Amino acid sequence: MFGGSAFFAGFLISLSLILAIGAQNTFVLQQGLKRQHILPLILFCSFSDAFLICLGVLGFGTLLEPIFQKYADFMLCGAAIWLGGYGILRLREASRSSVLALSGDAVSSLKLVLSTAAILTFANPHVYLDTIVLIGTLSSVYAGEQKGAFAFGAMSASFVFFTALGYGAYLLSPLMTSVRSWRIIDMITGFLMLGFAAIMLFQTSWIAGVLAS
Repeated sequence: MFGGSAFFAGFLISLSLILAIGAQNTFVLQQGLKRQHILPLILFCSFSDAFLICLGVLGFGTLLEPIFQKYADFMLCGAAIWLGGYGILRLREASRSSVLALSGDAVSSLKLVLSTAAILTFANPHVYLDTIVLIGTLSSVYAGEQKGAFAFGAMSASFVFFTALGYGAYLLSPLMTSVRSWRIIDMITGFLMLGFAAIMLFQTSWIAGVLAS
């Protein structure tokens, strides 16, 4: 039987990392409000986290950490550029006067939703640090069945969180019945994405070095 304390330790640690507002969470929230492809998106995000957590628990963190450190600046810049472009797109949608805003834009294809989720997930260097490196390192204090319980708890947190976020937004979507409400959502999303992009740029050693000089 899985150890209860190890399971809850993994669950709470993983949940505390996921709860931080990020681009991926914002996208799931927005799709939930739009009621578009919620279940596939939840499953994609949850299984992506589970896959990365498995890699961490299996010890891949020690192998990949030097690579992350070496190419962190390039990864951060690439992610920042993409997030900045996505943020500008959301702000442009917020400025439109078309009644399409009432439905939160036209229905996006499943392929577009999942490809966007993939970029928001795997182009973010922090997701690797949180799952593969941090959770992987913390799992090293356990062994055998206890280690499996820790990993299972960490993965369960992703499924619980994304399900609650996506379907919680789905239940709130009837409140989003005006053009103005969707403009507000697009504006908040746009500014958050631009904020995330700026944070990533300021975390690069290039800009940090300029600011320090």
